[in-house]
Amino acid sequence: MTKEINTLLFDFDGTLLDTNELIIQTFHSVLDRHFPGKYDREAILHFIGPSLVQTFESVDPDKVEELIAEYREVNSTLHDELVEEYDGVVETLAKLKARGVKMAIVSTKRRAALDHGLELMGLTGLFEVIISLDEVKNPKPDPEPIQLALAALEADPSEALMIGDNSHDIHGGQNAGVRTAGVAWSIKGEAYLSSLGPDHMLQHISDLLELTKEAVR
Repeated sequence: MTKEINTLLFDFDGTLLDTNELIIQTFHSVLDRHFPGKYDREAILHFIGPSLVQTFESVDPDKVEELIAEYREVNSTLHDELVEEYDGVVETLAKLKARGVKMAIVSTKRRAALDHGLELMGLTGLFEVIISLDEVKNPKPDPEPIQLALAALEADPSEALMIGDNSHDIHGGQNAGVRTAGVAWSIKGEAYLSSLGPDHMLQHISDLLELTKEAVR
């Protein structure tokens, strides 16, 4: 018998906060400076999800640190102007919290940037555990960050769900032995996420209220 879901592990960018335009414009600004005309919007979409190290190693292994520094500078400047909340996220997370569902953020983003995004959304303190790029040696799709979150929450993997908008989230959850959910609002499209074989596809964040309706603390 399949166990009820009582633990939710969330990606952040593109899942809880719409940072897609921010990420695209940041990458375009940095890459066009170094490689004029080489990376268009479609090419940049492939960089959404992996860590900056993973991305820039694929672009130019000799300039990784330089490109990351430039990316973070531009991203910080544009951040508050370009990010937007997804419909129903704040309200749904508050209901899940009140219900006693265990919740964590598992992201390839740095902790300071995550904290800033959560503050913008009014979600500071809502998540019991935050696993950022700063806490791991091996980011998603490696199972390490998900396993760290489960351990910190004292959660059973068979009762957990990893939720995200990218292959790294789905594959990371699968590698860690937890159920997975794609989000239909992913910039890469519902069809793409469905091809990765997630256990669920969320059409709206509030779908989680049904998936966790039997959850007890």
